[in-house]
Amino acid sequence: MQSRLQSSALLEFQEAAANPTNPVLQEWKTRGGKIIGMMYHYVPEEIITAAGMLPYRMRATGNEGTELSESRFTQVNCSLVRHLFDSGMRGNLNFLDGVVSVNNCDHIRRLYDNWKAKIKTPYTHFMSFPKKSGPEQAEAYRRELEGFIKSLVEQFEVDISDEKLRNAIKLHNETRHLQRQLYSLKKSDAPPISGSETLTAMVAASCMPREYYNMRLAQLIEDCRKTELSKNHLARIMVIGGEIDDPGFITAIESQKGLVVTDLLGYGFRSCAKDVSTNGDPLTALADYQVNERPADPRIFGRTTEERDMYISKMVQDFNIDGIISVRLMQCDHWGFEQVNLTKHLRKKHIPHLALETEYILGSVGQLKTRVQAFVESIVEAKHVNN
Repeated sequence: MQSRLQSSALLEFQEAAANPTNPVLQEWKTRGGKIIGMMYHYVPEEIITAAGMLPYRMRATGNEGTELSESRFTQVNCSLVRHLFDSGMRGNLNFLDGVVSVNNCDHIRRLYDNWKAKIKTPYTHFMSFPKKSGPEQAEAYRRELEGFIKSLVEQFEVDISDEKLRNAIKLHNETRHLQRQLYSLKKSDAPPISGSETLTAMVAASCMPREYYNMRLAQLIEDCRKTELSKNHLARIMVIGGEIDDPGFITAIESQKGLVVTDLLGYGFRSCAKDVSTNGDPLTALADYQVNERPADPRIFGRTTEERDMYISKMVQDFNIDGIISVRLMQCDHWGFEQVNLTKHLRKKHIPHLALETEYILGSVGQLKTRVQAFVESIVEAKHVNN
């Protein structure tokens, strides 16, 4: 399901999302700009931006196999980790000047260790991220961020002042504001942009200079306001999960007439739902945002399941959702437990729910489409019975 949207900005975002690098990123590198890869989203991009460098969410887009990771990882390891390491070994991410990670899970932890040992990126840094939310945990992470800043200053001889941090926060808040505008357009009965196109625009933010991305995103929003999606979908769908960065996954859902109007994905609405505070100490604000303010995924134990369930219920109302699809990357314990909890919550609320498992590189598309088709048909049938 594709909209009739005509937009040069969307075409540019599609190229960026479909490849590890893109022309704008290459131009940044050619001009001598530094690029710091982030293995997970708990690393504040604003610190890297304040250092005059480009934050890059690490993806293994286009990778076809994991042969070069098999000496370090097994089939019980997350396929995202295996593909990222394989992609790094093949040199697909050699444009990175540094890599920073947190202890999100054992899989990511081992990825960092093996990356540092085998791939030899010029700069590496690791931070401990709290397992719970709360003021003490935010303060502990603030100290980790202080160490991160110190290491960047020493390695790259840059200046990261409070003023630069505040300016970086404002710039990234502008991104979040524009992204929320994009999502708000999808509350209408005939949204001007599909779910796969939306995820494409969100993923592009992870691999472009922020000022340029904001300019092109504003243009995309303007283009959206000139068109609308042909209203041939049968159900309005919300997708919930972790590090899904392939718009093809959403395309498979929408091919069965389930229009994805919102999500809670690592690259999706979760990343733009709230702004970082511009009041007070900027480093404290960044730590508090990551630990306490950003809509929590199941990694943060202090952000209770009940709180996440309430947030999902609100989004169901705001976007007039007919059904929810949750997706878990194979071998991901965090999202495995979350799917169980989510199933219980949605059953109580009588919200149709389909739980899926997938590999990082999308396969078995036919099976995926079959399950989604049956799910959409069950929603339509239930509507007919209730009416």
